Amino acid sequence: MPAPERLPAPGVSDTGELEELLARGELTVVGRIREASNAVLLCTVAYGGRSADCVYKPVKGERPLWDFPDGNLAQREVAAYLVSEATGWGLVPPTVLRDGPYGEGMVQLWIGPGSDGDDGDDREDGSGGDESGGDDSDASGLLALVEGEEAGEGWKPVALADVGEGRTALLVHADDPRLRRLAILDAVINNGDRKGGHLLPAPDGRLYGIDHGVSFHREDKLRTLLWGWAGEPLTDEAREVLTALATRLADGEPLATRLAELITPVELAAVRARVADLLRTGVHPQPSGQWPAIPWPPV
Repeated sequence: MPAPERLPAPGVSDTGELEELLARGELTVVGRIREASNAVLLCTVAYGGRSADCVYKPVKGERPLWDFPDGNLAQREVAAYLVSEATGWGLVPPTVLRDGPYGEGMVQLWIGPGSDGDDGDDREDGSGGDESGGDDSDASGLLALVEGEEAGEGWKPVALADVGEGRTALLVHADDPRLRRLAILDAVINNGDRKGGHLLPAPDGRLYGIDHGVSFHREDKLRTLLWGWAGEPLTDEAREVLTALATRLADGEPLATRLAELITPVELAAVRARVADLLRTGVHPQPSGQWPAIPWPPV
C-alpha cells in the first residue's frame, strides 16, 4: 500500500480539502509541546490517502481563565480562523473543532518543519517551538531591537524595551503588508496575545498567525507587538475587506450563524461593533491605556 501523500502548507485552492482532512482524518499523537501553557499535542492526521502534520489542543487540557468564563479557547481559535477566511487574507492556518484521542478540541494544520526528518526529535520532546508551530526565530526579519529612537527605513516603531544593565532599545516590526493585514485581523477579533512567536512565515512567502484562544472578549483586550500603524489611515484594501466583513457578520449570514455557535451573543455583537468602529474612524486602533498594550513575554 502506498504511503499517504503529505500535504504542503495551504493554498487558496486546497483550503477546503485541508479542512476535510483535519475534521475527518485519523489523529495520531506523536508528541507534546511542553512549553505551552495548555495541553498542546503534535499529531499526524490521515484521511483518503492523504496526511499532514497538525496541532491538537483538547479542551480538557485548557487552564481556566477568569476573564474568559464562557465557552473554551478551542472554540475561539476556530472562530479566529473563520473570520480570517472571511477576510480572504488566509492569515490563520486551517482550523477545525472535532473529537480526538482526549476529547473535543481544536485541530490546526502545522505550519513549519515536518515531523519526519532531523527535526522530529526536537518537536516530539517539546523542545522546539510555541503552541502551534515554529519557534522564536521564525519571526526573524519581522521583529527587531535597534539602538536609538529611530526605527529606520522599512520598520515601524513599537516601544522602548529594557535590555538590561540600564540600557534600552527600540522594539520595531517590519513595515510589511502581511503584518498590516494581521494587525487588522487582531483588531477585529480583539486578540489579547499577539506575540513574536505567534508569527509564522511559510516557505511560500505567506505569513500566518497562531494561538488565538484569548480573543473575542467583549471588552478591549488588544495586546500586540503590531502597534506600528496605530492611528494611521487604513489602506483601501482594508476598508474594502472590512466593508465586506460587516455584511458577512449580519444576522442570518453563514459566518454570523457559525460564530454564534462558538462565541457568546455579546461577544459577537462586540465583533460587529469593532468592525463598524474601524470603518467609522478609518484608522488603525491605538492602545486604550486601560490594559497593557504589549503581551508579556513579547516572544
